[in-house]
Amino acid sequence: MNTVWHVLVSLRPKQWTKNLLLFAGVVFSKSFLDFSLVRKSFLGFLLFCAFSGAIYIINDLFDRDKDREHPSKRTRPIASGTLGTSAAVIVAAVILVISLPLSWLLGSEFFFYSLAFILVNGAYSVILRNVVILDVISISFSFLIRAGAGVVVLHTAIPDLEFSPWLWICTLFLSLFLAICKRRNEFSNLSSAGEHRRSLKEYSEHLLDQLVGMSATSAIISYSIYTVWPETVMKFGTRSLVYTIPFVVFGIMRYLYLVYNRQEGGDPSGVLLTEKAIIIDVFLWFVTTLIIIVTA
Repeated sequence: MNTVWHVLVSLRPKQWTKNLLLFAGVVFSKSFLDFSLVRKSFLGFLLFCAFSGAIYIINDLFDRDKDREHPSKRTRPIASGTLGTSAAVIVAAVILVISLPLSWLLGSEFFFYSLAFILVNGAYSVILRNVVILDVISISFSFLIRAGAGVVVLHTAIPDLEFSPWLWICTLFLSLFLAICKRRNEFSNLSSAGEHRRSLKEYSEHLLDQLVGMSATSAIISYSIYTVWPETVMKFGTRSLVYTIPFVVFGIMRYLYLVYNRQEGGDPSGVLLTEKAIIIDVFLWFVTTLIIIVTA
């Protein structure tokens, strides 16, 4: 039972909240009342949770020596030795060998998005995380792939479903914002940040602050444009999505407050699950969006 528990911890289920992005397709296509389509999105979500878990194990395998020197990561099962290297390799391989073929059952497009997700994250684990700027961009690509997968998983039922270009752009900058905030937290709080993550040697606090501001502003602007874009208004039959902008602005400002005033931001998923103000904000944004879409 201890081994099972250590495997579960290594899969990092807390981080699976990132895969909720796969439900964006069913929400913004106004299909969330169609059980069959919600079921497809849910199955896609489960598969991406499996992919994510396997990738986290692979990351921990590559990072196990450095993690042993990290104040919090040294307790991870692989770094601490409570989960053996061989067992971790077998678990990751079994998950990928089973889950990737299953993704084909949700459509060939979904399969190729799944494969792209694994390859991009594999490249990140091996190479890209050590390259300044490309490290955060590759993380952002993972979110874009999730968003795209949430759309193509519905293509068998809604062939003409597309993701708005402005939502793509917003997803890009919002995920960049979170990734850069994480880098800033590591840069500020680790005594030997460059030793823990090679790309941090190439960053500076001033550069990271500039990138944080750029990505935060771009995320707010792109989402705001999406809410009033003619195609969006035509699709939903309303301009009322503009009233959801304050929730996005507050969420980003609150996150900036946590990063700069509380020295948080190293674990975006943890913030989403524990920070009450952001939890309430996301909930209100989601409920308001649903009400506007349903009543339009």
